[in-house]
Amino acid sequence: MSQAIQEPVVPKGGVLAAAALVLFSLAAVTTVRLTGIGEVHMTLPAAVQSRDLQFADGNNGTVLVYDARDHQLVDTLAPGSNGFIRVVMRGLARERRLGDIGAQPPFRLTRYAGGQLTLTDTSTGKQIDLGAFGSANTEAFARLMNLHGGAT
Repeated sequence: MSQAIQEPVVPKGGVLAAAALVLFSLAAVTTVRLTGIGEVHMTLPAAVQSRDLQFADGNNGTVLVYDARDHQLVDTLAPGSNGFIRVVMRGLARERRLGDIGAQPPFRLTRYAGGQLTLTDTSTGKQIDLGAFGSANTEAFARLMNLHGGAT
């Protein structure tokens, strides 16, 4: 007794339809990239306040925050505190190390008309929308905006 083993057969029309879908998707993406038609751009409202800051490691795990304009000490972040600021700055510092960029270029903290707050690495152009991390984390950076009255 011999039994024939049948391979599952994929209909030719199904294969052609899948190939057509893939080709259409590639053509659509290419068209948007080359022409800009259909592309979505997020435009930020007008900036109402900004401050350039520099961060440096201090003694015993402290982080020193300086106003980049006059190199005046703005704040000292004690060890074990301000975890969100530390995590964000550690990530940005890592990118700078990978790009062979020193600690000298400042980070720009910007508040926009709608209350949105961003942090931009002026050396790489990377911008972080701090509001995406919740109001408590946004407030950690927002308080640096006005400390010692050095905001512009």
